[in-house]
Order: sequence, then C-alpha cells, then structure tokens
Amino acid sequence: MNHYTYADININDLGLVDFSQTITTAANTIRISNDNLFFIIKWWDNQTPTFITDGTIIPVSTMNQTQCLSLMLTANWLTVPY
Repeated sequence: MNHYTYADININDLGLVDFSQTITTAANTIRISNDNLFFIIKWWDNQTPTFITDGTIIPVSTMNQTQCLSLMLTANWLTVPY
C-alpha cells in the first residue's frame, strides 16, 4: 500500500499548484486527461498541500492509489499505446 493521496484537479488551476508541496514535481510531469480539462497530482498522506487546505484549489476529487488507478482506466484517461 502506498501512502499517497491523489487529486483530480481542473486544468484552469494548474498555475496555482506549488509543486514543492507535491510528489508531482512540475507541470510537465503531470498526467492530463484526454480532453485536457483535468490533471492529477499526488502528495504524502500526512502532508496535504496548503493550496488544498486553504481552498485556493478545490479538487474535483481526492483518491487513494486504487481509486486513482481505476480513474486512469476510464476512457477520458486511458492512453492507448501506439
């Protein structure tokens, strides 16, 4: 079991993310939905970023690893290999 929390966030909030508070290290390393409307970040379970706790960014959802992996298997996130 990993000890991360994942968040599905509106792409319009990308500029508000302080990547020094996440395990996702930079905007160019995030996973973006196929429709380019959402992205995923992750952080240690016990270290919720301040931009989440203070309401600067309100995630669409927060998930554990199992839930995030399930989301990645949906049509809007699934990347089909070439």
